[in-house]
Amino acid sequence: GDWDFWADWKDRRLWVTVTPIVLITFPAAVQVWLWENFRSPWGATVCVLTLLLGEWINRYFNFWMWTYFPVNFVQPSILTPGAILLDVVLATSGSYLFTAIIGGMAWGLIFYPGNWPVIAPLHVPVEYNGMLMSVADIMGYNYVRTGTPEYIRMVEKGTLRTFGKDVAP
Repeated sequence: GDWDFWADWKDRRLWVTVTPIVLITFPAAVQVWLWENFRSPWGATVCVLTLLLGEWINRYFNFWMWTYFPVNFVQPSILTPGAILLDVVLATSGSYLFTAIIGGMAWGLIFYPGNWPVIAPLHVPVEYNGMLMSVADIMGYNYVRTGTPEYIRMVEKGTLRTFGKDVAP
């Protein structure tokens, strides 16, 4: 969804919780299929790398080639560390139940630290027109997207307010 498309929406609450929960289903399904048919414990990693390739193709052609939106503002989430952990848990245990509990927990817990190198430059504080903001705030402020109410952003003194009146630090 939007939390994974826009770099300025990769916040510390909704993106961290929604994205790993939604994206674990396909790697787990491919992992089960490869494990049942070939006893290969690398299904989640193959699925995630294929998804990442498709995401970069999509972001390049649809955002850069079509609308000239800066491609570094729409980088996809990095799911590879979680997929590797999911595959390692299945390879070492051989149990679907253990993989679902421990591997699924590892998938969710490694998601945010695995994406830190990508989003860290976006959380650098800067002063912009007399207000303290982050680079992500300035990106959302300067590159206005669609006009529907849930996408309209209002930047106020270092906080970012969304359509639901929640404040993201």
